[in-house]
Parts: sequence; structure tokens; C-alpha cells
Amino acid sequence: MTDIRPGMGVPGVGPVGAPRTTPAQPPRTAGADFRRVLAERLASAEVRFSAHAEARLRAAGVRLSPEQQLKLREAVDKAAAKGARESLVLMGDVALIVSVKNRTVITAVEGARMKENVFTNIDSAVIT
Repeated sequence: MTDIRPGMGVPGVGPVGAPRTTPAQPPRTAGADFRRVLAERLASAEVRFSAHAEARLRAAGVRLSPEQQLKLREAVDKAAAKGARESLVLMGDVALIVSVKNRTVITAVEGARMKENVFTNIDSAVIT
């Protein structure tokens, strides 16, 4: 039998007194808010153009209108929702190869140059 005397405490039992405090935890909504904001930002993220794609469009005299840019963003969103990585986006007489993950147009081919062209390294196509 264990000898218990006043002031010694009980073996295996902590001292009686003020409760121990743990570091304050951030509210759980902070993580949910971050995920929501991140999802909104990614969904509305602009599509960028590589220097090569910009040069190809400029050489062809092609400028995308705000409406066409919106259609391009929507096309990239659709491709992303389906799990696409590299997508061919056909917009009228312009073909754009887009890195869906990076939301970047890699290259562009216009009108007459599209004919008899072979598009490789793509896993999807979106026609707008």
C-alpha cells in the first residue's frame, strides 16, 4: 500500500487547483472562409496569354473582345470542371491551346492556318 500524506499528492493524479488552459484555437470558420475565398478567386481568375500566344495573335491581327475573353474564361472553367489539363478552345476562326491548370493560353492559331493543322498534346476540346 502506498503511503499518502497531506501535501504529497496522490500518485497518478495531478494537483488540484486552477484548470490548465490550452492555447486559444482559431475559430473553425476561418478555414472555411479561406476555402470559399480561394474558390471564388480561382473561379473568376483571368486567363493569361503566354508571350508566344500574344505574338501569334498580334501577327494575325486578332484582338479578343471583352465578350470573347469572358467566353474563354468560361471555356477554361468548363474544361477544369471535367479534369482537363491541356485543352483546345475553338472560338470562331481562332484556335487556342490552353493550359487549364495554369489558366494560360500557350499558343494560338487563326483562320486559314487552322486548316490541315494537327493539334497534339491536348486532352480536351471546348467549342464556343
